[in-house]
Amino acid sequence: MLVSGTWGLPLPFDNKPIIYKLIDSASMDPPGASILSGNTSPVQTSQTETAVERNWHVVVLNDPVNLMSYVVMVFRNVFGFDVEIARRHMLEVHHLGRSRLWTGAREKAEAYVHTLQTWQLSAVLEQDG
Repeated sequence: MLVSGTWGLPLPFDNKPIIYKLIDSASMDPPGASILSGNTSPVQTSQTETAVERNWHVVVLNDPVNLMSYVVMVFRNVFGFDVEIARRHMLEVHHLGRSRLWTGAREKAEAYVHTLQTWQLSAVLEQDG
């Protein structure tokens, strides 16, 4: 049996660490106790609410640094917008201070926000509702 270097705990032959679990012996029933007592009903677990997947919005905020033509170019590259749609979103950001560019699942929205931020745009993620 091998011994790990730091803690000196034994490792099994497949070199994966052994996970030790502390068990409160007072709470354990002897084997077969539930069968002997007639308690053979299945264990009831608490009901968990299934979270309804809400949409997430990718929102770009106005900043005084980036040129309008640069913002249009980023929208075209990241989202694949044509020139008119990218320009409309850019003007919305310029005049209203923000524009909602995309709505959908959280992971993809997070990826879009991260991509926009790497292009030095001010982008945030907002939850629907």
